[in-house]
Amino acid sequence: MSSAQTAAETLNFQAEVKQLLHLMIHSLYSNREIFLRELISNASDASDKLRFEAIDQPALFEGDSDLKIRVSFDTEARTITISDNGIGMSREEVVAHLGTIAKSGTKEFFGKLTGDQKKDAHLIGQFGVGFYSAFIVADKVTVVTRRAGLPASEGVQWECSMSGETAGAYTVAAVEKAGRGTEITLHLREDQDDLLSAWKLKSLIRKYSDHIVQPIVMKKEEWDEEKKAQVLTDEDETVNQANALWARPRNEITEEEYKGFYKHVGHDFDEPLAWTHARVEGRQEYTQLLYIPSHAPFDMWDRNARHGVKLYVKRVFIMDDAEKLMPTYLRFVRGVVDSADLPLNVSREILQESKDIDTIRAGCTKKVLGLLEDLATSDEAGDQEKYATFWKEFGKVLKEGVGEDFANKDKIAGLLRFASTHADTPEEVVSFRDYIGRMKEGQDKIYYVTAETFNAAKNSPHLEVFRKKGIEVLLLSDRVDEWALGNLTEFDGKQLQSVAKGGLDLGSLEDEAEKKEAEQAADEYKELIEKMKTSLGDRVKDVKVTLRLTDSPACLVADEHDLGMNLTRILKAAGQSAPMSKPILEINPKHPAVLRLKYEDKSFDDWAAVLFDQALLAEGGALDDPATFVKRINQLMMAMSAH
Repeated sequence: MSSAQTAAETLNFQAEVKQLLHLMIHSLYSNREIFLRELISNASDASDKLRFEAIDQPALFEGDSDLKIRVSFDTEARTITISDNGIGMSREEVVAHLGTIAKSGTKEFFGKLTGDQKKDAHLIGQFGVGFYSAFIVADKVTVVTRRAGLPASEGVQWECSMSGETAGAYTVAAVEKAGRGTEITLHLREDQDDLLSAWKLKSLIRKYSDHIVQPIVMKKEEWDEEKKAQVLTDEDETVNQANALWARPRNEITEEEYKGFYKHVGHDFDEPLAWTHARVEGRQEYTQLLYIPSHAPFDMWDRNARHGVKLYVKRVFIMDDAEKLMPTYLRFVRGVVDSADLPLNVSREILQESKDIDTIRAGCTKKVLGLLEDLATSDEAGDQEKYATFWKEFGKVLKEGVGEDFANKDKIAGLLRFASTHADTPEEVVSFRDYIGRMKEGQDKIYYVTAETFNAAKNSPHLEVFRKKGIEVLLLSDRVDEWALGNLTEFDGKQLQSVAKGGLDLGSLEDEAEKKEAEQAADEYKELIEKMKTSLGDRVKDVKVTLRLTDSPACLVADEHDLGMNLTRILKAAGQSAPMSKPILEINPKHPAVLRLKYEDKSFDDWAAVLFDQALLAEGGALDDPATFVKRINQLMMAMSAH
């Protein structure tokens, strides 16, 4: 690099970058070693991108196709330099990539920060620190870069100091840079001198970056008898293994290597929960190394965000968010797929239409679901704990697969977990198989109830007769539950039945005496039912007598073929149109309030409206006119006190 440089332009960081830099400097010091892993990982990505772009534009190699990453240090200047001859950056890319955090989930990330350094350090690690990790150990960072294909005069220097008047800002200037790629120089903080050691840097590279495909080179050391010390020579040596980890036989890869590669490919701070590594041969030949993370990313619920697996063809990097290799409901999976058959110039458009990709996608999906099934059904306590962690982090996303992946619907259903009346807390979950194993003799249905919260589901009036008979009911309170189970009519030959939809059908669990009692009650309350229908008008589809209630006076039920009331509310809250359907009001003939209503004339309309509104509130619904409801309650209370 020549000394010729234009006047530097000073620019301000995006507000989120300032906050992230402050948090990292103060929260991540105990994890400072990750800076080297992150910067080498970025250099590796830059080399991968150059190799891909050069498939169609070989001139980008500029006569140098030997891609490598160099790490060096200067004891006197107290600097560490990480350089690569990858794709490099233009001025616009420097400002875009180093001055802002262009990452979905940013707002949610900062909203979760607590001010507790230990907790925040964990969150920052989940978010992914990338380039900014340099500031954990450096108080000044200088980046010199030139994008492949641009002339030497269009090199760019980016510089930022975290002290002095320019703290919180950075400068950008044009410089001469003969070689393409990026060179990052870290000017170390006063207490970081232990990093200025070939042994220390090499040990960190072998610990965190041994799996990197490109050679990571440093100057070789040898003993100087005169100085009685190790000195650097002019000879290069490769520090890492420099081969594609996924292409090596499984029995040659250690657990630590698998975990290290995950942190690189997943840009994650924590270890993975589990992984699967396989070579698939046949009509389509490919290698897959897929990981289940131990925590959900911040943009998990953004279905349009770029998620996915890195795609390689014959070990040449193609793209790092090949979402077509994994269904949307498995968007949390990270890893690598390396195909031997796809064309090297494969594009997103080709991926959309390729039958080969469909085959790879089906194979990857099968592998991931098989891995989850192994964890879920294992007798090992460690595996059970892993699946419990997986379900807590990704269970809601997996439920989407019931309605999206018909071919694997039954396998996904076996992986689902739900709260139930068998347990006291929402954390204690059961599978369909657990439920079936506890079913009453003669029970032929799996019963469930949906509500907005666990407590609302647990205290639903629809459960009263089920508690009386000791029948377990699944308690569903995730927003996706009702939609998911709407696409799943049975499991293992047992029909799924909402207790808040259609007529009560307990099959052989309902004895003849109860059936006869229900018929007598319906006949006895026929006149009252007609009177209530007239009073409530178009607020209800029908009014019926029920024996499903033991403590509550009334409840609302959706007709067999109508949308459930909870799903209707969710759709409306999301701004989507929902078919207009009226509920059925079911009344408890043994409740004092209903008995009173049978003989009430003067305040009948008020009593009928209050019963309906109470049932609506118990369902989690909102009253159209709360003020009138309160007024009615007050009037009825005064009337009762007068008697």
